[in-house]
Amino acid sequence: MPAGADATDFTSCQARFARRWGHLTRPHVRALAWLLDSPDLLDPAASEWQGRVAASGPPDAATVAWLARLEADPAPLDAALGARHYSRLGLYAEKLMAFYFAQRGDLVAHGLQVRAANNGTVGEFDFLLDTGAGLRHIEFATKFYLLDSVDAGGDFDQLVGPNLADSLGRKLRKIFGQQLELARHPAAQALLPQPVVAAQALVKGWLFYPEGAAPPLPGIGPAHCRARWHTLAGFAAVPEERHIVMPRLQWLAPLMVLARPAQDGTLPPTPPALPRAQLLAVLEQKFALDRSPVMVAAVREEGDWLVEETRAFVVPDDWPQRAAERRLGRAAA
Repeated sequence: MPAGADATDFTSCQARFARRWGHLTRPHVRALAWLLDSPDLLDPAASEWQGRVAASGPPDAATVAWLARLEADPAPLDAALGARHYSRLGLYAEKLMAFYFAQRGDLVAHGLQVRAANNGTVGEFDFLLDTGAGLRHIEFATKFYLLDSVDAGGDFDQLVGPNLADSLGRKLRKIFGQQLELARHPAAQALLPQPVVAAQALVKGWLFYPEGAAPPLPGIGPAHCRARWHTLAGFAAVPEERHIVMPRLQWLAPLMVLARPAQDGTLPPTPPALPRAQLLAVLEQKFALDRSPVMVAAVREEGDWLVEETRAFVVPDDWPQRAAERRLGRAAA
């Protein structure tokens, strides 16, 4: 665990990011810095992964200087992202990482699809990087999971996605059982310019815990970014007074927005900061129509900026029961 990291501290990721990257204010640049420097969600040293998890490591001095140049002039990054509106956070994160690998000079392919003889899709390589001795396959993911019970017992299916359609267990089975095996397929071997000499997963994200202690989870990075989740009724007792509903494309890095924002059109508008009582009313109306959880950030004012102190998912009051039923249903299937 990095020096100063605390497994029970639900503000450490925000504090660490602010120390290292507080000078970055542009959302795309902040998101890229977080992808490069945030603690890995999976522990590369854990025996569970048998060396098949990549360690991102802290950015070197050249990368730090490059990010500072992007903060001063984001035109190259903006051009790489293009004018399209990204509706999927995973695709947005992939584009940011592709831009980084390309500037580093080792990107061979991004999103390379493999098709069988009947033209059916066999799979897709997220990233192929040139190692000088062959290709390195990186399967990349950004994930946000809620622990639906403090009695985890090492069951990754208890870490569920906000919409309950996904779990960390399901994702890991797909990564290690299918995606990292893609280079072995004859159709892939016929397509690749060089052999794949290493295949690893690189997983970034945040885990959200219910009230109480956060149990240790085998195979999870000890310093991973962590936060809380609350039912709507439980959120009424949260002490922070000003919260912002976080747009999905700003879920990666800790939020930093102008207190009086001037929208530049490159991202969806960030909602205003609301007192807790007003936010509760907004969420109650939202949950009457849409049962999906909402991520919110508690913010403090620093000069002209609102800066994230903590974040949390707020879920409908029946969400814990639905999550448990969904998990038990998967286990029985």
